[in-house]
Order: sequence, then C-alpha cells, then structure tokens
Amino acid sequence: MPTTTLKRRLGVLSLVVSAGLVAIKFYAYRLTHSQAVLTDALESIINVFTSGFALYSIYLAGLPKDENHPYGHGKIEYLSIGFEGALIFIAGLFIFYSATVSLIHPHAVSKPDWGVALLSLTAVVNFIVGLVLIRAGKKLNSISLVGDGQHLYIDALSSLASSAALVLVAFTGIVEFDGGAALLLGIFILVNGYRMLRRAVSGLMDETDAATVTEVIAELQAQRRPAWIDVHNLRVQRYGANLHIDCHMQMPYYFTLEQIHTELHDIEELIRARFAVEVEMFVHADPCTFAACSLCLMPNCPVRQHPFQHEVEWDLHNAVRNQRHHLKPENPGLSIS
Repeated sequence: MPTTTLKRRLGVLSLVVSAGLVAIKFYAYRLTHSQAVLTDALESIINVFTSGFALYSIYLAGLPKDENHPYGHGKIEYLSIGFEGALIFIAGLFIFYSATVSLIHPHAVSKPDWGVALLSLTAVVNFIVGLVLIRAGKKLNSISLVGDGQHLYIDALSSLASSAALVLVAFTGIVEFDGGAALLLGIFILVNGYRMLRRAVSGLMDETDAATVTEVIAELQAQRRPAWIDVHNLRVQRYGANLHIDCHMQMPYYFTLEQIHTELHDIEELIRARFAVEVEMFVHADPCTFAACSLCLMPNCPVRQHPFQHEVEWDLHNAVRNQRHHLKPENPGLSIS
C-alpha cells in the first residue's frame, strides 16, 4: 500500500474513533454527573477537531512539490501539531477553571459503576489506536500521526484517572475526589498542550534536529574517503517526512569537474540510502588550501606542502560551523579559520 494512502487511512481511523468515544464519554457524564468525566469528555472533543485537521494536513503533506512550494508541503504537519496543541491548551485552561469551581462547590456523583465501565472501555480503545498511530507515524515519518497518537494515548490516561476518581468516590463517599481529579487532569492537559505547541514552533522555525544532524554526520564519517578532506556548514531541515540537507565539502583543488561531480553524487546517494524518506541534498565543493594539508589523508598528493598530522573527526560541534578546519604545522592543536 502506498505510504500516502496508509497515512490517510490511519487519519480516518483516528477521526472515526475520536468521534465515537466522545459520544460514549458524554453519555457517561449524563449518567454520573461527574466533573472528572466531564473534563475527560471535553478534552476528547478536541480529539475530533485535531484528528480532522491532522487528516487534512496528511493530505496536503502528500501533495507533490510545485512552483509555489519548491520544498513540498510537509511543513503543514507542524501547523497541525501547533493547532492541536493550542486547542488542548485552551481546553486545559477551561477545565482547570471548571475543576476549581467544582472542588470549591462539590456535588454528588451518581452511578459511578457505569462511569467506570464506560471510561475504561474508551481508555482501552484510545490506548490501542494511539499506540498504532504512534508506531505507524514513526515508521512513516509523519509527525501528524505521531502527535495524534500521543493525544489519544494521553486521552486514555485521562480516562483511567477519571475512572480512579469515580472508584474513590464510590468507596469513600468523599465527593471532593471528583473535583480534585479533574483539577489534576486540567494541569496535565495544560502541560501537554504546551509541549505540543513548543514542538510545532521548533519545527516551523527550523530548530536544529540534533539527532538527525548527528545521524547524517555519523554516516559521512563512517563512509569517509580521502578526497573528502573536510565538511562544514552542514544543515538539515525537515519538511514533514522529507529532509533537505546541505553542506560544504572541501576537496583537492586539482580535481577535474568530472571527479568533483562523481564524489558529490556518491555523497548524496549514500545519505539518501541511509534514510527511508525522500532526501534532497546539496553539497557545495570547496577547493582545498595548503592549510588543510596537515589533516588531509589524500595519498600521493602532488601538491602537498605539509605532512599529515591527524584527521579531524566530524561531529555535531565542528561539522555544523560555517568555518573550515585546519591544523597549523607549528601548532598541532585544532584551529578554525
């Protein structure tokens, strides 16, 4: 099955499940009149809106590049996460206020056994579907599916907490447990809404994904050739599931254009083979200078001016800087110029 089709089907699954579970939770609230159950139901309404928007974002992210979107439409997935986080945060504020009022003015809870049964059912369904979406989202590199799955997983935890509150009220007769549970859920929802907003802002502002950058550098280091004297100014941008990578690679200045082209093509191909997503990579070739001789392993170099001292191992610290590395012959310490 094509990746885009699978993503859309999972998005539809999330939307249908969310809508069905909201109905069950509001029915549970009608039976119990529990503030904790109402809190859980209100939070689940957000699931329906966010699942719908996530499905739309998956559709847009799957569209091919065009003249207006040369890097594709993948950024919409970060907007989806931000939209979801904003709604969750707003819902958390309302729930926090409502729960505070309920804790100050508690009211009786009826039919807690029915409430526990219905909420437990929704928790199991949300947990299973959320787990499926998270695993599929990571495999398909879809942050929308991962975010949607995490929301359902959080919803499952909320339902379990609400069920626990009903059990406590039923066995102790202390109705304040209901409002207290709702208040804690409100705080929990606020924190998770903020985290989703933070992640969306990071993606939209192209904040460095240290894990992905490290993976790219490690692959270049593992496949390193003598002609690849030095790499710097390496950047990785994520557009939905796709990656845009660019860097500067220092190579022997006496190489022909054909030799340079072959080396750059090999670099691009090995990086594409490393990631199971579409990778767009641009490598800018820099001619070497005599200052690089002391870190260059090029055999039988016809223009070498200084003996080799040691190789600079590329890592997250030095490969992302927009500066060439070299070892001064009179000073074996690493310097950057």
